[in-house]
Amino acid sequence: MPKLLLITSDEMLATKLSKELSTCSFSLIQVADLTDHNYPADLVIYAPQQAVEDDYKLFETHPLHNTADWILLSDGAPNKWLDMMMSKGVAYHFRQMRDFSPLREIAQEFAEEFKQLKQKRHSATLTSSLDQYGSLLGSSAVMHKLYRLIRRVSQTDANVFLIGESGCGKEVAARTIHEQSERANEPMVCVNCAALAADLVESELFGHEKGAFTGAVNQHIGFFEQGGNGTLLLDEITEMPLALQSKLLRVLESGEFRRVGSDIVRRSKVRVIAATNREPEEAIEAGFLREDLYFRLAHFPIKLPPLRQRDNDVIELAKHFLAYRNEATGAGKVFADDVLDMFSRYSWPGNVRELKHCVERAHILAEEVITVADLPDFGTNSPVLESSIGPGTSIKDAEKSLILSTLEACQHNKTQAAKQLGITVKTLYNKLEQYGEIEPTLQTGSEAT
Repeated sequence: MPKLLLITSDEMLATKLSKELSTCSFSLIQVADLTDHNYPADLVIYAPQQAVEDDYKLFETHPLHNTADWILLSDGAPNKWLDMMMSKGVAYHFRQMRDFSPLREIAQEFAEEFKQLKQKRHSATLTSSLDQYGSLLGSSAVMHKLYRLIRRVSQTDANVFLIGESGCGKEVAARTIHEQSERANEPMVCVNCAALAADLVESELFGHEKGAFTGAVNQHIGFFEQGGNGTLLLDEITEMPLALQSKLLRVLESGEFRRVGSDIVRRSKVRVIAATNREPEEAIEAGFLREDLYFRLAHFPIKLPPLRQRDNDVIELAKHFLAYRNEATGAGKVFADDVLDMFSRYSWPGNVRELKHCVERAHILAEEVITVADLPDFGTNSPVLESSIGPGTSIKDAEKSLILSTLEACQHNKTQAAKQLGITVKTLYNKLEQYGEIEPTLQTGSEAT
């Protein structure tokens, strides 16, 4: 039963309040003043006869100051110390109470809330039920299929091409392949090709000698050498300039390369894993990826499933992330049921990364129960999969439905929709042209939406 601490030296008031509050679901304890710290409580009713500065200081240092809810009762005379208590988080201040029914109703509301919180604390999210393979998490059928593919390919030296939307775990999958391979004790080097300056990509990949070009004041060892006998992940490979892709192709074919500014031929034994959030066939057709490089990289292509195709994994991943946040902070927070329902209906264009960030943000904002109010604004204006998408729906129809519903949810802001879908604005326009949703002559740079 929740505990109520009544602090007053007025015995007549104490007797009256005890009678008035007897119908509330509280275990009530009464003490005379703020110096008595021996009793824990969920709610404190403080009725000083005339608060002074010392009372305010005792309130500030009281053990229940930050852990309990407080209600003030007074005779109604202006009192700056009571006003300062209100500014420090006191919930209610009742003045000259003759009818105690409002206080009784408020106390009963607190009692019901405390009982619900205590019940939910007993079922706090402290464990995870997800299966794990390497660094990957998930118990859905598509994830178990992924585990089998990775287990098989990790025992070979075949180049792997990972394909999947932003945030679905391509780097995690690459790390799992490395960790499960015989190269696990060798280095793993991860390179985001989209973050490399176009004029320095060759130097970053293959290294350069001192004085090879302006600014080359020291010798630099490139990523292929840094990888040694380990693994090199080339993330966002479709963002690499085509001219460099041809040089990369020669390295993959022969295993030989030269540092910029050197004539010495060096050999690389690193295993290459490439990754992209584009569909390879579309990237080749659009001129983002050389077809011959793709076939050289894709000895073993693996498609990573987006979160919306992973059945109940979205709910279990949310609970997993919450359990780890609770463990790290010593908290016992839980999800409200409507939050989990919202998670299951949302399309998660940012996939696992978006879900993890969402849970961590909500954990910071929430008190004991994570509610819809603690979530980002996606609950009312973000893409939710159309109910028409189900077994038997073609990939093209599902893609069209997702794109159009995302665009509608974003109020036809094409820049925002493209970001949520994990594609470029140009690609979005091309798709909309195919669907007959816009005129083909419309230019991508001519409007912000």
